[in-house]
Amino acid sequence: MNPLWLLRASRWARNPPSARRVWLVLGVIAACLVLAGAEWLLGGGPQMDPVRAPRPFTAS
Repeated sequence: MNPLWLLRASRWARNPPSARRVWLVLGVIAACLVLAGAEWLLGGGPQMDPVRAPRPFTAS
């Protein structure tokens, strides 16, 4: 473990973040998980984007 992480953890233990900030971070993480899950369930990906879709192999 990086020693700077230990210093940051000790500072965080002495001055914990407010409940509002904790809920904000948890909300952002939840929103990211919801978006990732929706993309996974609905099958979004490169095949859904015609601009970035993989081109078929063509021999030249």
